[in-house]
Amino acid sequence: MKPIDSKVLSDKAKPRGKFPHVKLAGPFIFVSGTSSRRADNSFEGVEVDETGTTNLDIRIQTKAVLENIRYILNSVGADLTNVVDVTTFLVNMNDFAGYNEVYGEYFDYTGPARTTVAVHQLPHPHLLIEIKVTAYIHPSNS
Repeated sequence: MKPIDSKVLSDKAKPRGKFPHVKLAGPFIFVSGTSSRRADNSFEGVEVDETGTTNLDIRIQTKAVLENIRYILNSVGADLTNVVDVTTFLVNMNDFAGYNEVYGEYFDYTGPARTTVAVHQLPHPHLLIEIKVTAYIHPSNS
């Protein structure tokens, strides 16, 4: 692991506040709350038809969030296998099954501890989910 304290990735969506995508503290890696927002400020899992009707897809958004987290972890020499704790924020618990289905494609019972909570809203009305993680790289692996 490189001696980087914090990092904002230029090829990912810029944080909507003054905080990094990732923060390192010894062998621990903290990934800030991550959404399906792309670098161009559009969103994965959002379709708006010609009449303005919006379709939001929790499965697509969950996959995009986990892939964004994987990319952020890779930028500091880690991967999803290093994740030890996951906190997920869902706008609607009716999306829990779809989220859980996709989550299960990435992690199993040997994976990280997890907490999932419902929140009133996220920073954009198209967001259904945000996830933050803590990862750990054993010092002998850095």
